[in-house]
Amino acid sequence: MINIKLTPRQEEIIRLVKENHPITSETLASHLGVTRAALRPDLAILTMIGVLEARPKVGYIYSQKPSYSMIYDYIVDIKTKDIMSKPVVVSEGTTVYDAIVHLFLNDVGTLFVENKGMLTGAISRKDFLKIAMGGTDIHKVPVGIIMTRMPNIIFVEKEDSAYLVAQKIIDHEIDSLPVVERIFEEGKEHLKIIGKVSKTNITKLFVKLGQSK
Repeated sequence: MINIKLTPRQEEIIRLVKENHPITSETLASHLGVTRAALRPDLAILTMIGVLEARPKVGYIYSQKPSYSMIYDYIVDIKTKDIMSKPVVVSEGTTVYDAIVHLFLNDVGTLFVENKGMLTGAISRKDFLKIAMGGTDIHKVPVGIIMTRMPNIIFVEKEDSAYLVAQKIIDHEIDSLPVVERIFEEGKEHLKIIGKVSKTNITKLFVKLGQSK
């Protein structure tokens, strides 16, 4: 049997469910001091590996299904390339105003910044909110000024497992990860952005797996 490495928060969720089941996601979120949205990937993973059972209009209960190892094996075989979607990208010179419009037109939580197809940065809704509230002229400031730059961006590659992607999203408390391909030019490594994986991608995967099992 394969032992799954759970995060401290996942372990705490299991403890709370064991002691209080049935328990709703709202109650769990309240106990943990986070939003329901932040818990969704954790609950999806714990449900799909068989630790928890989700019962509509009732809540979550603790389960000891023998499918724990089998479902885990199935999940780790699914690669990032199988679930990734098209990234929404802008250039460093794009104004903050235009980037915000781009963000909402594409209904995403994160924009990725590129230079000649190579990943250079990322900007989240929180970043946009901070600068908008600060009184800065968003029609003049380029996103290159406010973005998080490499190497401070967490990323994944197309052959990484979907389980690893979910763990990174949870561990780093982020909404979306860029999927990159390593390119070597003139002795230097560059990261070409080829996709993205978000909490939505992960949740859709687990829903699909649940429907097929």
